[in-house]
Amino acid sequence: MTPTPSHLPTIVFLHGFAESREVWTDFTRSFPDDYRLLTPNLPGHGTNLAPVPDFSMEAQARHVIDYLNQKDCPHPVLLVCHSMGGYVALALAERWPQRVAGLAFINSTALADTDEKRQNREKNIGFVEKYGVAKFMESFVRPLFAPTNRDRLTDARGLLEEIGKATPETTITGALRGMAARPDRTAVLSKAAFPMLMVAGKHDVAVHFEDAVRQAALPPVGSALFLEGSGHLSYLEQPEPTRRAVLALASAVFGR
Repeated sequence: MTPTPSHLPTIVFLHGFAESREVWTDFTRSFPDDYRLLTPNLPGHGTNLAPVPDFSMEAQARHVIDYLNQKDCPHPVLLVCHSMGGYVALALAERWPQRVAGLAFINSTALADTDEKRQNREKNIGFVEKYGVAKFMESFVRPLFAPTNRDRLTDARGLLEEIGKATPETTITGALRGMAARPDRTAVLSKAAFPMLMVAGKHDVAVHFEDAVRQAALPPVGSALFLEGSGHLSYLEQPEPTRRAVLALASAVFGR
């Protein structure tokens, strides 16, 4: 008997700040059809534009749980997360560990913001409120790529800028404040009962490479992919090795 989609091993992709589910389209195109792939828009992002009273990572994690329940997905899932999506995934894993079968952490961190990082987020909020989202995205996206990729991957850069510019100002400012307020969750990694993959870019300006290397050693069962030719966007900058690593984790998690 062919399993119905709701009974297939499920991989859930959580996008980052000022992104949307569209960022996963190319990355997931060649995934085997014996996995169920879910790509929600986080609150305030993409087409998920209902009013958002709370942009905390905990509230966004609750949104993901509600989304999974609506999709008839009560069983543990593999979470594949980029940047802010990783912050949401850790809040989810802390509160609902029984819903997590594995975690692929792409250019993300379990560390809380430093004082400097929180101050930078406040500066970004001030810039957005003064000059608008479009102007902010014109300077925000390009440095996320490794220097050698900034002019090479113009289509990917254009996609992120387009998605970012379409993101409401309230989402940009709310998500920045939510990220700034999140706590340290390295304990979630060190106590994880599920396997984890850490993907880190050597030229990541948002998540320090050295911090990612240290965190990769925390999970009891874990693996790592360290990419020389990547910045903060490994799923776009180095999609093939990143995809292989995610599929290897999925195979280990689901026994396929």
